[in-house]
Amino acid sequence: MENYTLNSFTLQLEGLNISEDSLYPIFFLFFFFYLFILLVNAGMMVLILIDKSLHQPMYLLFFNLPFNNILGQSIWVPRLLIDMLRPPSERLINYYECVVQAFITHMSGTAAHTVLMIMAFDRYVAICNPLHYAIIMTNKMVIKLTVSAWGVAFVLVGILLGLTVRLKRCRTLISNSHCDNASLFKLSCEDVFINNVYGIAFTVFLFTASVGTMVLTYTKITVVCLTSKNKSLNSKALKTCSTHLFVYLIMFLSGLLIVVLHRFPQYSDYRKLSEIVGHIIPGSLNPIIYGVQSREIRKFMSTLFQSRKI
Repeated sequence: MENYTLNSFTLQLEGLNISEDSLYPIFFLFFFFYLFILLVNAGMMVLILIDKSLHQPMYLLFFNLPFNNILGQSIWVPRLLIDMLRPPSERLINYYECVVQAFITHMSGTAAHTVLMIMAFDRYVAICNPLHYAIIMTNKMVIKLTVSAWGVAFVLVGILLGLTVRLKRCRTLISNSHCDNASLFKLSCEDVFINNVYGIAFTVFLFTASVGTMVLTYTKITVVCLTSKNKSLNSKALKTCSTHLFVYLIMFLSGLLIVVLHRFPQYSDYRKLSEIVGHIIPGSLNPIIYGVQSREIRKFMSTLFQSRKI
């Protein structure tokens, strides 16, 4: 029988089920991926800050993505690595620490969608209304869009976790490798109908808004490219839009898989793996994809390496 403890502040993380033979290879694989994500994303942020040619709305908005990648990874990967080296009985976490981890994890995932939405708006203005781009996409507008992206994520996730924190807890086992909202409200023996309804509404709203934004903006961009005879415009639009769309599809499919697998407890191991992969792949690929596609970034990097050789 399951042990019931009312409102315990010490929780136990289930963690990953890894055999002893696979423990250290998987540990070092995750560790090097984490270091790679930190270095690549931090490098991209520094590059945007120091290179004045990148002080454009597109790159200033993109700055939010590597920042979000570092924030999202750093809140749970170090803890995951430490827990991998501990026996299951010692994978303990304080309740408030668990809530903070869940909040920042969901905040990061939500902000990834909202940031890509405002970046889609930027590409729409640049391609469909280029003559008024400088008037519309001012520094003030960039700040407003950035605050809106993070503000919407903060409010939505704040309500999500607020509904969970109000519940009384009678269990202590987090059936996951890290803390998230679903794992937290499953600790309660109370009725979680409201949590499920808001969680579904939250997911549907976020995915519908992000998909709708992408479909609307890229449909209009496609129409402009098809009706325009400007080959230079079409080529630039294809590069920037394909990059943005590819990054979005990776993030969207990863998030959708995690949401679906949460509804099937029998596939918990697959869900844990998909959550880790869903965080690692976008965090690793985003700066690389933008770095390869961006002419300004390639030019700065080539100049930097040439100066070092000299």
